[in-house]
Amino acid sequence: MITRFETKQVNIGGVPVGGDAPVAVQSMNNTDTRDVEATLRQIEELKDCGCDITRVAILNQEAAQALGEITKKSPIPVVADIHFDYRLALESMKNGAAKIRINPGNIGGMDRVEAVACMAKERGIPIRVGVNSGSIGKDMLNKYGGVNADSLSQSALESIRILEKCHFDDIVVSMKSSDPLLTIESYRLLRSMVPYPFHVGVTEAGTLREGIIRSSVGIGTLLAEGIGDTIRVSLTDEPREEVRAGISILRALKLRSQGMRLVSCPTCGRTQVPLIEVAKEVESRICDLPYDMTVAVMGCAVNGPGEAREADVGIAGGIDEFLLFRKGEPICKVSRDKAVDELIRLIEELNGNRE
Repeated sequence: MITRFETKQVNIGGVPVGGDAPVAVQSMNNTDTRDVEATLRQIEELKDCGCDITRVAILNQEAAQALGEITKKSPIPVVADIHFDYRLALESMKNGAAKIRINPGNIGGMDRVEAVACMAKERGIPIRVGVNSGSIGKDMLNKYGGVNADSLSQSALESIRILEKCHFDDIVVSMKSSDPLLTIESYRLLRSMVPYPFHVGVTEAGTLREGIIRSSVGIGTLLAEGIGDTIRVSLTDEPREEVRAGISILRALKLRSQGMRLVSCPTCGRTQVPLIEVAKEVESRICDLPYDMTVAVMGCAVNGPGEAREADVGIAGGIDEFLLFRKGEPICKVSRDKAVDELIRLIEELNGNRE
């Protein structure tokens, strides 16, 4: 069982992060924030996939003002991503941002940081301070000999201290690199130094396949060590894939139980059905179902049900047909072309959705 580090808890638009709260899954919209309808459509899609919090880019005042309508209609909390212009942070908070993401070192002097911190404190809005390997200041690079865990963690600590000087402590911290090992080492270093919740991720992780692998290594390792209170799997793909991957990581570590889990066996010479094709079809049809179940797709009707005995339901291949089973016990044989439909029908039936 994983023992998580104790941290301060912050409230992000009704979603608790840190303390004893479950690890939250985040994503980021790739829509133009000024396009309210498109942004809300994508937020609804993310919510349906299981996303807890999303973030939108605030590039100008028009985007900050559009946030007002977005936050009124969004089913999940919306975080405003701000760079350089502190006025965008102020406008975003006026328009309902549940959290703002800034780098205190690049929005101007202390008077501007204080203005942001003061409004955030008045409105109960947390601030996420973010550092990544591409945004470390020259002074830190020179002091610590380049991009490494020391320069990353100390840059984050410097940002934290700036906010603390403004008497602000509703803070979430992130330190990201495209290198999973550097990310892991940086979070390990900072964890014992501050009491704040951590947002964990591997930035610029890559496309779907490579990005999920790199993120699973970085995020999964930290979560297994009890480090991390909210996560984002950064992918060069549709945001919904980030959410699905994040939820899968949490389920693999038993940090989230709700959701569909698919187990499937590797193919071998005994397989006499198109198992890869069937498994992919099952995966696509169950990925967003709201039930807490384990579904198995096995290649062998003799050993499959026994090997997947802990699965709630499943199918196991025979000769051009499948055996439908529940908790390892056979129910009936079904033809290849009806196997997936029958499996989905059984899932719905067991969850009280009989047609």
